[in-house]
Amino acid sequence: MSDDKKPPLPNLESDADLANPAAPPTAPDDDYAAKSAGDLEALFDVPVHVSAVLGRTRMDVGDLMKLAPGTMLELDRKVGEAIDIFVNNRLVARGEVVLVEDRLGVTMTEIIKADRN
Repeated sequence: MSDDKKPPLPNLESDADLANPAAPPTAPDDDYAAKSAGDLEALFDVPVHVSAVLGRTRMDVGDLMKLAPGTMLELDRKVGEAIDIFVNNRLVARGEVVLVEDRLGVTMTEIIKADRN
């Protein structure tokens, strides 16, 4: 078979070329995005462990045993410095401590993007 009679091959680098080679690329449908978000509904009830770490310190076990109510511990953070927010022991954000009525809360101020290797 000569090269003249071979049919043109599709561009396998792009799925859009396979669906409709003459159509320009388009933005995803709003309906499609809504359906994708709905697919995550099964995960909404999965429990996760969330921790807000104000700071850390190191001490000997003997000093730990001597702690009593009212004992002050010096942490490695300064007043006003961002706190770390962990989800399942993975750092995901930084934030600030806020007072909500008579309870403490945390406002996220920065999302941490983890490198996936």
